[in-house]
Amino acid sequence: MKSFAVKELGLLDYQKAWQIQLETHAAVARGELSPTLLLVEHPAVITFGKKGGRENLLVREDFLLEKGFSLYDIERGGDITYHGPGQLVGYPIFNVGRNVQWYLRTLEQVMVDTLSDFGFSSEGSPGYAGVWVNGEKIVSIGVAIKRNVSFHGFAFNVSTNLAHFNYIVPCGLVGKQMTSLEKLLAKPVTLEDVKEKLLDHMHHHFAKSQSLSSKVAG
Repeated sequence: MKSFAVKELGLLDYQKAWQIQLETHAAVARGELSPTLLLVEHPAVITFGKKGGRENLLVREDFLLEKGFSLYDIERGGDITYHGPGQLVGYPIFNVGRNVQWYLRTLEQVMVDTLSDFGFSSEGSPGYAGVWVNGEKIVSIGVAIKRNVSFHGFAFNVSTNLAHFNYIVPCGLVGKQMTSLEKLLAKPVTLEDVKEKLLDHMHHHFAKSQSLSSKVAG
């Protein structure tokens, strides 16, 4: 892959972004569209992956609906997770073939490199997709691959309301805590602060050409 397009969707309802994902995935799989990275921020939503995860929901669904959360069962790998404001969510729709493990490890390395730019040492955890700082999870990763093209992706906690993770057992990992870049830095940080660095590393690891692709207006 020589390069990929970046489409920024802003703050967008999960279902609308999901539909854009599916349409983009179909176009990339047909060869009608270049590989594309969708970047988005979601209102509060809880999603359940292929492993299900309703046993890891710690409150009633109607309680969450009353608080304005949405809930969806989706086709990505993994268990239950939360998305919400202050979280940078990326959906790489890339031609990855059957190189699933390489793809997951490379996504993790992008996150490790991005966190290093902010002065933090981080790592993946054997057997689990995602990135951790001092034993707390800061990036969740859950992907799906169909017709050799990836979709779904990563969620980077920038200034996320971490209290919302108390409603679930994140990714089904009992006893594990979530963190955010804002918590680690102990000062305000924006998605834009992270986005520029993350895109540099995405292009470095996934594109032969390191020149940035043009952004497509959302």
